[in-house]
Amino acid sequence: MNLETVAQAAYIIAALLFILALAGLSKHETAKTGNGFGVAGMVVALAATIALAVQRDISALGIVLLVVAMVLGAAVGLQRARAVQMTGMPELIALLHSFVGLAAVLVGWNGYQQVEADPTGAEARSLDALGLGGIHSAEVFIGVFIGAVTFTGSIVAFLKLSARIKSSPLMLPGKNFLNLGALVVFVALTIWFVASPQLWLLIAVTVVALALGWHLVASIGGGDMPVVVSMLNSYSGWAAAASGFLLENNLLIITGALVGSSGAYLSYIMCKAMNRSFISVIAGGFGIEAGPAEDTDYGEHREITADGVAELLADASSVIITPGYGMAVAQAQHGVAELTRKLRERGVTVRFGIHPVAGRLPGHMNVLLAEAKVPYDIVLEMDEINDDFADTDVVLVIGANDTVNPAAAEDPGSPIAGMPVLTVWEAKNVVVFKRSMSSGYAGVQNPLFFRENTAMLFGDAKERVEDLIRALPAGSGSSAQPSVGAGIS
Repeated sequence: MNLETVAQAAYIIAALLFILALAGLSKHETAKTGNGFGVAGMVVALAATIALAVQRDISALGIVLLVVAMVLGAAVGLQRARAVQMTGMPELIALLHSFVGLAAVLVGWNGYQQVEADPTGAEARSLDALGLGGIHSAEVFIGVFIGAVTFTGSIVAFLKLSARIKSSPLMLPGKNFLNLGALVVFVALTIWFVASPQLWLLIAVTVVALALGWHLVASIGGGDMPVVVSMLNSYSGWAAAASGFLLENNLLIITGALVGSSGAYLSYIMCKAMNRSFISVIAGGFGIEAGPAEDTDYGEHREITADGVAELLADASSVIITPGYGMAVAQAQHGVAELTRKLRERGVTVRFGIHPVAGRLPGHMNVLLAEAKVPYDIVLEMDEINDDFADTDVVLVIGANDTVNPAAAEDPGSPIAGMPVLTVWEAKNVVVFKRSMSSGYAGVQNPLFFRENTAMLFGDAKERVEDLIRALPAGSGSSAQPSVGAGIS
């Protein structure tokens, strides 16, 4: 058995490990195991790649460069994994997607140089003999297009998520026609290139795709960024699959298809959670920051102290905590976990309500809470917990905003009208941990802050949670139900 056969068998094993990784990552309890499967699959894939290089008589220098690239990539990956905070994970993922897109562009250009640019070469003659020359040209063109769109789109997403540029959407005149026009140009250029491969056509489609990727994501506002992250994840998968066809690498095709399809399905789930269609997300325009022109008078908000919140919790029998991106920014998850432990020791029923698009990344809050050792069985999804708010004594909204906005359910004119949200306002008492009265990432004011049963606890979420832990009296809970007016200043 030669190394070629062994490597192909290893690719199948790696593909199976990647499938097991996806299955494991679908549940909290098996996520760590799933991640282990993914690591094992990548190790097998890299070893098989080196074996193939040896089998195909790649020069010693080429193999050394391949190993050096793997070592450098692993070192950078380990360093970033250790250094990055969970709040920085969304933009890091967007940046990594851009690498996949760039790789697909380079693979496509390399494929052109090997075949279309050398029509008398061995590879070109071999493909022509099999009648596959046109298919190869289409693979090159489509791969470069998908890769270039992914590259610049991911760069823009990274800049928005890291606050290096504004999160509000770019509203160019006729922006949807610009996107559609770029797709029409792509189709026309593809037909032309397959019929008559020419370098200028490849250059043209690269430029068009880079511009489309930039404009596509720049036109999407902050409110849709969780969908954009999963959408770019899908794009990067299809870009990898396109590279797999060009390189005749079955593992790249399989893993690219897995990433592409799972990212597309996740985008669908995110869109459903926001009551928006995928096309409306691509069309953009959602997430325009609210400014002074928003003159709706919701009344006066009420403030509360940590001591006042402690009094509420001391007499509560049921508490639901709904975290958001503000908890991640403040790194308050460990304090929240400690508060949960203290409340449960008092006999209080504590649960967490997680909106599907809480944070900047699907599953963002779940990972933070798991990191802080919050039990999996009390972390519930929106659909599992929404019916229970009416029977809840106290809801702690920690850094969430758009995902608990009653305007989504009650104001047909709101930009987020129809978006499913956590119905926290149905609880007896609501306490909102927030730095200020500013609007959320979608740029929409939240009338929850002005409700009679709502009080605002201002300041850094981590500090306020620590204040609350210190203020919470020892002993067992009480059945008396206080008003949210306790401790209001």
